[in-house]
Amino acid sequence: MGTTSDVITFPPVVVEAMQAELPAVAEQTVATIVVEVPSYADAFSGEMGRAISNAVQLALGGFLDLATARGGVDPSLPIGPALEGAYALGRGEARSGRSMDSLLAAYRVGARVSWRHMSDTAVAAGLDAGSLARFAELVFAYIDQLSASSVAGHTDELETTGRARRHHLERLGALLLAGRPLHDLTAAAERADWSPPRTLTAVLLPEGRVRGALALLDTRTLQVTDDPPGIEPSAELTVLLVPDAGERARPGLLRALEGRAA
Repeated sequence: MGTTSDVITFPPVVVEAMQAELPAVAEQTVATIVVEVPSYADAFSGEMGRAISNAVQLALGGFLDLATARGGVDPSLPIGPALEGAYALGRGEARSGRSMDSLLAAYRVGARVSWRHMSDTAVAAGLDAGSLARFAELVFAYIDQLSASSVAGHTDELETTGRARRHHLERLGALLLAGRPLHDLTAAAERADWSPPRTLTAVLLPEGRVRGALALLDTRTLQVTDDPPGIEPSAELTVLLVPDAGERARPGLLRALEGRAA
């Protein structure tokens, strides 16, 4: 938590002036993000752009409510609903297959544009220099918290989807070894987002040698760890199903497995 020197208050006339500018600031923020973060140009167009502009306006309004709360505000105070929204936004970016680079760039642009417009308005309405400096601290503390929450959401989503896909891939490998019907295998491959190769080569490895081998094999290689058929449970062996590793590709497979007790 901050000290009393971190707390700022705004005269009512300043608050009213900034609140009146919220729609224009939100619109300008979105327009600038579209120009400076090209990967969002399509996502922010049409109805989506208007929806995002409204969301930005609501976020800025919530920020002003926080900044002008009775008794002032501590810049280190967590902003629950906004942080939850930022977390969800980070998860959405991960689901869309985008890295955090674009979103963090959008946050930086948004902070710059919002600060420029709202500080100009605040100064014109009579905000003193000391309060303006505290206002700057609050803006960037707010953005830092939103950015960190989005990063956490992005990381959690990648971990969640990664675990789910690994589960589907392991399940597919087990179904292949069990000789399940084609329709079962096709459905399992679709769930795992796995493109079937022409052939699969089965490789038995001690569990401790698997990670090193996988680093050298086709990224589509399937790993089966749950008591593969025909293998004693106590044997501590893993089956790898390596795509298209026959014919001319076989020497490369053998080199990758050399010295691994495969």
